[in-house]
Amino acid sequence: MSQPENSIRTYLCAADSLRRGGLGLRFEVHAGGEVLPAFVVRHMQGVSAFINRCAHRDLELDWSPGEFFDLESKWLICATHGAHYDPNTGDCQSGPCNGAGLTALSIIEEAGGIYLVDPRYHTPPNRIEANP
Repeated sequence: MSQPENSIRTYLCAADSLRRGGLGLRFEVHAGGEVLPAFVVRHMQGVSAFINRCAHRDLELDWSPGEFFDLESKWLICATHGAHYDPNTGDCQSGPCNGAGLTALSIIEEAGGIYLVDPRYHTPPNRIEANP
């Protein structure tokens, strides 16, 4: 994703810490007084970040911390009801999400790091979780 003009960059992790189809990095973002769980993953098309909230129910997706992909590492999957999401766009692919997708976050991968550059959200200090 491209960097919005005049945005603040928040370092999330080293780019090489995310393996394609592997564990994602969990972190939190703040927006409008609300603290929201979020995550970033590497997939076949690059890296993407989303609010960690299933479109079907207000539940986090991961099976256990950082496990967002299905067994084939093709789709992001909701551990509770099995909704499948495109890891590049967050669009619903199948399941009870009924066409509703994940909320994407603007990030960039640059100079060996992955940064949140979404003007709608900011990260609180020291709230990024390391991969287990």
